[in-house]
Amino acid sequence: MALGTEDDKKVAEYFNNILDVLSDGIYISDHNGKTLQMNHAYEQLTGLKKGELVGRLVKDLIQEGKYDVALNPDIVRTGKPKTSVQVTKLGRQVILNGYPVFDRVGKVALVVTFVRDVTLLSQLKEELAYQQELIARCSELHFQKKYTPDNLIVASKEMHDMLSVLNKFAKTDATIMLLGETGVGKDILARKIHEHSSRSQQPFFKVDCTTIPPNLVESELFGYEPGAFSGANTKGKPGYFEMANKGTLFLDEIGELPLAAQAKLLRVLQDHDILRIGSTKLKKIDVRFVAATNRNLEDDVKHGTFRSDLFYRLKVAVIKIPALRDRKGDIIPLASHFLQKFNVKYRKDIAFTEDVMNALMVYKWPGNIREMENMIQSLVITTTKDVIDFNDLPNSMVPSIITSESKSLGEIMDGIEKDLLKKALEIHGSVVQVAKIFKVDRTTIFRKMRRYGLHEE
Repeated sequence: MALGTEDDKKVAEYFNNILDVLSDGIYISDHNGKTLQMNHAYEQLTGLKKGELVGRLVKDLIQEGKYDVALNPDIVRTGKPKTSVQVTKLGRQVILNGYPVFDRVGKVALVVTFVRDVTLLSQLKEELAYQQELIARCSELHFQKKYTPDNLIVASKEMHDMLSVLNKFAKTDATIMLLGETGVGKDILARKIHEHSSRSQQPFFKVDCTTIPPNLVESELFGYEPGAFSGANTKGKPGYFEMANKGTLFLDEIGELPLAAQAKLLRVLQDHDILRIGSTKLKKIDVRFVAATNRNLEDDVKHGTFRSDLFYRLKVAVIKIPALRDRKGDIIPLASHFLQKFNVKYRKDIAFTEDVMNALMVYKWPGNIREMENMIQSLVITTTKDVIDFNDLPNSMVPSIITSESKSLGEIMDGIEKDLLKKALEIHGSVVQVAKIFKVDRTTIFRKMRRYGLHEE
């Protein structure tokens, strides 16, 4: 709705006051380059006063050294907005964003330039970067519910016994050491410890000691004060020890920590306080530590690559996680879980043959659960059939399966025969038809059905 005459007068009367309300500097010039108006913020940013500029041509002001850049001539010529950087009388860098204002016939009548302090923008950018980093690192506060106690797949006696011990330790505040091969699920169990502890509503952070460069370990763990070193964030940065305060800090593959960091970690475990890089003030922390490794730390202690005092400090509550090959009762439930997971993800309906199930049980799984998950994902993605059979398994699995002593050749062949007979009966539903296909007597089919516990559909 257009303003009435009285309203127009009111706006015009308070126009200068309106400009002064704005936090950005405002500089208005006409199509000839004559300076018409500016606001108080512009005077503060540039150190120039209205009396020096109003009524003057921008080209003359440049020649006199009042400022070094003017957007007016280019915007009047092109009719398009323009951005540039200007050095002010105060020696301050400002960003100029100029915009054309057109008259009724489409010619540029005015140029309005917004002026912002580059220094302030840089500070805001640094503050934003710091906040973004803090938010990213604190995203662990959601506890990454990928594997919670409700969907942790455990069927074997070995794992049930281990979880019984783990739950007892979790309810205490003792430091826990998880020992196990790569891929057995140490990070999953670390989260389970947190979720069963009195700190379950507090932060959980995971630090992978293998991924932090040696020269950054201290700053990542302890944090640093503003300006602590060259390139440091001007606002400083909290370390994992601080961010995990009141909660749980999981130090994965702790055996990879450099000796210098091991010594400082030992002091934190003993004294429960930290010192940021560049600070002289100790900060008390209340953190529950869970550590994990796939290394033999006793051997590392003997070879001098791991501190003996830290080893014994960590060796308060030790939990050994069995390898997947040593808890065979979990193999089929885990495989079925991953198959269902990737069937849903990729919108498929694929099943394993019995031969594949047998092969999964026989295989040694050197990469443990992680290897199984990745393999099943690959099979679901690549197969174009409704079933995954023995021939679909990776070639790397075959030698291990063939050389396994878990089953004799007769047992393996019986499994294949049973699977073929079962499939044939499901498809044809008749012993007569199956006998014709396999070119044997019906009595042979009946005998094998009794042997394998199969029934006619």
